[in-house]
Amino acid sequence: MELNITPAGWGILALCGVLVGLSKTALPGAGILAVPLAAMAVPARASVGLLLPLLIFADLFAAAYYRRQAQWSCLLRLLPAALLGIVAGFVLMQHLDDRRLAPLIGVVVLAMLTLKTRGLSSDGGNPPSGRLFAYAMGFAAGVTTLLANAAGPVMTLYLLSMKLDKDKFVGTSAWFFFVVNWLKVPFLWHLGLITPQSLPADVYVFPAVALGAVGGIALLRHIPQRLFEVLTVVLAAAAAVKLLF
Repeated sequence: MELNITPAGWGILALCGVLVGLSKTALPGAGILAVPLAAMAVPARASVGLLLPLLIFADLFAAAYYRRQAQWSCLLRLLPAALLGIVAGFVLMQHLDDRRLAPLIGVVVLAMLTLKTRGLSSDGGNPPSGRLFAYAMGFAAGVTTLLANAAGPVMTLYLLSMKLDKDKFVGTSAWFFFVVNWLKVPFLWHLGLITPQSLPADVYVFPAVALGAVGGIALLRHIPQRLFEVLTVVLAAAAAVKLLF
């Protein structure tokens, strides 16, 4: 699969790299902006495979730096359902255009975020801790991450509901995607979305990913907890709107 990336396309991919790195170490949800941008540089379907190695590279920074912050009790609830979601996404990708599924996901995420924002205005309320909620979020994250690398809004909703502080939020998210993104590799390779031709392009963009990841680590230290929560909700809402259209 020849990508034939133009000079402008390389600039767009560099911006995608910075956004991916930033999203992994500071602002979960910012990386969703890389999804439509990458589709401007290469064909939309090919962009899914092109983005995955960039995400994995950024995961290395985030998982290493926040290795002590991950909340494994949250992760262990999510991962089995996420694996099932990845398998479901693999089946759907062979029979269903992801553009048909994306609007539905966008509507669900927006509706749930609307409920969540009511909780941001007060300290009341208990986080939904039931297994069914965790399984639903894990499954939805698995499906959306395989179809379009777009599980950010789902994870944002789940981790905000767990009322984690910003370091635990980023650390838990980092380790979740570190595991899930590696699980996706054989599926996308089988679908022909990761190829020997696409991997060199990823290597050229790795420095931009590193720049975004290191910058994000520095940025997170200066973001107050309240602002962090508001920004993650805003970015998740923007991502959900993007899925609608």
